[in-house]
Amino acid sequence: MTKDTTLFLGQWLRSPGTVGAVAPSSRRLAEAVTAPVPHRGDPVIVELGPGTGAFTAEIQRRLGGRGHHLAVEINPKLAEFLADRNPKVDVVVDDAVRLPQLLQERGLGKADVIVSGLPWAAFSSETQTNLLNAVVAIMGPQTAFTTFAYSFAKRLPPARRFKKRLTDTFEEVVLGRTVWGNVPPAFVYHARRPHEHADASG
Repeated sequence: MTKDTTLFLGQWLRSPGTVGAVAPSSRRLAEAVTAPVPHRGDPVIVELGPGTGAFTAEIQRRLGGRGHHLAVEINPKLAEFLADRNPKVDVVVDDAVRLPQLLQERGLGKADVIVSGLPWAAFSSETQTNLLNAVVAIMGPQTAFTTFAYSFAKRLPPARRFKKRLTDTFEEVVLGRTVWGNVPPAFVYHARRPHEHADASG
């Protein structure tokens, strides 16, 4: 196993409810999730639950040194690994529910793109609500929010509830194609334009 996979698996064994996966995401899934990251300008990119950095590396590749890339990781071990490997990324050990404060502390306004690697289906209804409300709070009219889910769980109650929560929160929710090369296979949600006065308590 690679160092990434070994670390990821070890942290999953310690805390499966917050790590949410047994292996890092594939390059193909990373490309699909980070597709909204613009190739020009100085965008503010917020990454949630970066883990060992599968999405982080692709975001950095697309940015090419531009903008501000804030990665919020609640697991200190994963955050340390991520920061050592990605010195240009602003890695913070914190809870994503504090997104508005984290951006404010850095003098940043709204995010241009929010990329999530969080295990949404593993969270309680209350945690989903708090996290999505924090996401909505840092979104502007043009902000893109992307996250992913595992295909095998698509029809299970937690995944169905999360999909409904997304459609109740955003005007536009598009499902991407299944990335069969990921382990396990996964698909991407692309969401934009929170409903006016959106509250993810749905």
